[in-house]
Amino acid sequence: MSQFFNINIDNPQVRLITQTADILRKGGVIAYPTDSGYALGCMIGNGDAQTRIRQIRGVDDKHLFTLVCRNLSELGNYAIVSNSQFRLLKANTPGAYTFILQATREVPRKLQHPKRNAVGIRVPLHTVVQAILDAIDAPLLSMTLHLAGDEDVLSEAWEIREKLEHLVDLVIDVGSCASGATSVIDLTGDAPVLIRAGLGDLAPFDLL
Repeated sequence: MSQFFNINIDNPQVRLITQTADILRKGGVIAYPTDSGYALGCMIGNGDAQTRIRQIRGVDDKHLFTLVCRNLSELGNYAIVSNSQFRLLKANTPGAYTFILQATREVPRKLQHPKRNAVGIRVPLHTVVQAILDAIDAPLLSMTLHLAGDEDVLSEAWEIREKLEHLVDLVIDVGSCASGATSVIDLTGDAPVLIRAGLGDLAPFDLL
């Protein structure tokens, strides 16, 4: 049965953040809130946890994870970013976006798009997520918590607990959570390409 933490979104409790980091380092899977609904997360390099997340989502190994990073500095370890891309990213992160970028060698091959050597990366605008990322001192591997058969991304901790309490190690409750998905924007070419419209504003990318 999973643990259930009530974490203050304005002032995350250090004790609970530390316990969350410990669960992740031990190979755990967490359900955590972001600025675009809930997501499932684990540490990079933990194959068992990645398999569990895919099983919960009902997807195969062709469905790619997103790397959730603290900031542009950390993002730069995992993605090749040109000067023009950096300016776009700097102006629009953190926020409810997932950016498709060329992957560096730091990204394991199995986490990259098999034909394009690209990876999805995001920097969320959420105090609890940022606190967790600081505590583990690494990105999270993440997938949106959108279960097979559900119309929308899950956004209520109590509902996630009911559905997943035997499948994840921790559910984090911060009260209300944004309901929706990130805007997915491909930045691997000469101009931004919209993959999915979501909560992130498209105007800065001339995609309206």
